[in-house]
Formats: sequence, structure tokens, C-alpha cells
Amino acid sequence: MPRARYKSLVDTFADDIRSGRLAPGTRLPTHRQLAADQGLALVTASRVYAELEAMGLVSGETGRGTFVREIALPPGQGSGQMNVAAGMLDLNFNYPSLPGQADLLRTALRQLALSGELEALLRYQPHAGRLHERAAVARHLLCRGLTVEAGQVLLVSGAQHGLAVTLMALLKPGDVIAVDALTYSGFKVLAETLHLEMLAIPVTASGPDLDALHSLCQKRPVRAVYCMPTLHNPLGWVLELAQRERLVAIARQHHLMIIEDAAYAFLADNPPPPLATLAPECTVYVGGLSKSVATGLRVGFISAPLAWVKSLERTIMATTWNVPGVMSAIAVAWIEDGTVAQLEAQKREDARARQALAAQVFKGLAYISHPSSYFLWLPLGEDARADQIAMALQREHISVSTAEPFAVSAHVPHALRLALGSVEMGALREALMRVRRAVAW
Repeated sequence: MPRARYKSLVDTFADDIRSGRLAPGTRLPTHRQLAADQGLALVTASRVYAELEAMGLVSGETGRGTFVREIALPPGQGSGQMNVAAGMLDLNFNYPSLPGQADLLRTALRQLALSGELEALLRYQPHAGRLHERAAVARHLLCRGLTVEAGQVLLVSGAQHGLAVTLMALLKPGDVIAVDALTYSGFKVLAETLHLEMLAIPVTASGPDLDALHSLCQKRPVRAVYCMPTLHNPLGWVLELAQRERLVAIARQHHLMIIEDAAYAFLADNPPPPLATLAPECTVYVGGLSKSVATGLRVGFISAPLAWVKSLERTIMATTWNVPGVMSAIAVAWIEDGTVAQLEAQKREDARARQALAAQVFKGLAYISHPSSYFLWLPLGEDARADQIAMALQREHISVSTAEPFAVSAHVPHALRLALGSVEMGALREALMRVRRAVAW
């Protein structure tokens, strides 16, 4: 097929979609039908659709066909659209805050201003944080069931930075990393940016399919596995001890590095021990205070085997040099005086109240959540299209995420991920009721 004709067909489809002549949700002809209608080779018809998909105009769905996308919805909603318009109810991102937190900050700043170390905080700090700060975080991790030395702890600028530092320091472009088929969208963006190959581990109702992980490791040179054993985002599971022990056994058998993301672990009551406790020699544990304290604080931490600390420290130096001294001083003061523990307990109660509200609103609907998490996963019906529902809700000034930012496998389920932690409770009820109406429509 001459290039000009091939391009002309792509342009015609694109123009019809952008003009609205092909409405969102329209099922396009099958590859074979397009080839027959246009007198094309099948491979060329497939190439036309592939280019339209790369342009974000259509989506191919295994077993269903090729559909026109809702192009007015921001691409990748849920992974990077942080700027919520005024008046928008945000069920896309979690930034939970409790009454009185601003007063806590005012008090902390006054205390810091009166301390004798204020001038020192204006200077460069050690790349991994000052030793007494690292020791304070190590004591904090005891509450998570993790016993580590101060020298194994590194302070970073939030958990996302901790994940970035881990991948940059310990993996290289082209390395293969196993991840849940539905996983944290921020990790997916990181892995793609750093040119890591992600292999999807199928998910079950209670966790990753560990038999499938074992099989992947037999077939491919998997270097690492990324997981959230305690409060998985977006599916909310907490792995049982037996599942954790099996995952550790697979990691040891196949010499995998485990990256344990504990961003939401503080919300779970009495979970089994972290993977970093079960396999301290091969696990990097990443956490932070964004969800448990405040997203603007941007203080996180890595705990790693001593043999990996130098590489991690060097990467912190290469990216941010160090956590800003004022931020780390406030965070450590709050750890040591019990403020962090108090806020974590209050946010567990807050999350439970929000989940209870969601249970009332979504009674009779099948959804997936944990009783003390700040999010839930809402699968959609057979004929529903997530992008169209998300766009309809956006017109009602409600921002939600589709499954696309969380999906690693080729199959992207039609589902919504709802963040419950960023909207005042009264407004949350109304927003969730609108979601229910949109889903049931």
C-alpha cells in the first residue's frame, strides 16, 4: 500500500474522531473487516489501528474489538493529572488531611525557629540524612515490625523519590522487573521512564498469583519484583504470612531483589511482618510520611541491606543531594514526640469512616477495598466504558481515575479507582452518589 494512502486513512479516522463524527465508544470494524473494506493487507490494517492507538484516539481490547476513546479526558488520568480545577471534587488522588494539621505545622515552625540548629539547617546535609535523623526513622520502623540499624536507613524526598532512587541505583535500563498486573501508577511511570521492562503478575482476589511469578522467573531473566504486601494500591489487599513466605522463597530461589512499597502500610492494623523482615538480605523497603502526615512534607525513607547503601546514597546525591534540612527536622521531631503515631491512628479511623460511607452508597455493587484504606476499586459492567464514565463525571465536576494508569498487562479492565481521602465527608457522600448514578446509567 503506498505510504500516502496509508497515511490518508489514518488521517481520515483521526479527523472523524476529533470532529465527533465518530463518537466516543464507537466500535470500529475489525482488522479483517477494515482490510477487506479498504482492499488492504491485514498487516497494514493492523498498522492503521496501531498508529491511531499510539495517538491516543482508539483503544484495542482483547476479545472486544477496537473502540474510539473519549479524547476529552486527560490522557493517563490517575498518573499525573495533579492540577484539579477549582470546584472539582477530587476522587483521583489521595492527600488526606485532618483538622488541626496546619496548627501542628505552625507550632513546629515556631519551635524550630527557637532551636539552636536553625542556621545549620540552611546548609547542605549528608546525602542520606543526619545520623540522628536516620536513627529516629529506624526507631519509627519498629512500629512497622522492621528492625534495622540507623546505617541502613536513608532519607529521601518522599516515597516516590525513594522508589526512583532504588531503581536508578540498583537496576539498569533493559532489566526485567515483575509487577502486579494492576499496580501503583507512579511506579509504572518510573519504570517506563527508566526503560525497565515490566512483566505483569496476574492478580487474584487475595494477592498476586505466585505460581505465575515463579513461572515468569523460569522463562525470563527477572531481576526484581515490586510489590505492596500491606495495603496494595489499588486493590487494597494485605498478604497473609504464608503468601509473604512463598514470595520470599521465590525471590531467594531466583535471586530477585524485592522492592517493598509501604506507602499505605500504616493504615493496616497488625499486619504480618514486612518482607524486609522476612528477607532482609534482598529487600529494599520504601515508605514515607506523605499519606500519614502531609503530602507537602515530602520526607520519605529507604531501608536497605548495608551492601546497597553506598549506591543508594550516591543516587540521592545525583538527584536531590539531600532532603531539605528544615523538612527532615520537622519530620523527625514529629516522629520523636509521637505526632506521627497520633496522626496515623487518626487517619486509620478517618479511612474506616470513609470506607463505611462508601459501603452505604455502593451497597449491592461489587467493588474491591480494604476496610481502612483510602481508596476502592470499582469494576464496571460488561458494556460500560470507563473513559466515557470518567468524562461524564468530569462534566459533573468529579475527577476519578480509570484503570489505564494502573494496568501493566495488555488487557486493561474497565474499572474506576476512587480515592476517598481528599474530599470533605459531606461532599464525599454526594460525589460517591453521583458515581453510583453514572455507573448504573
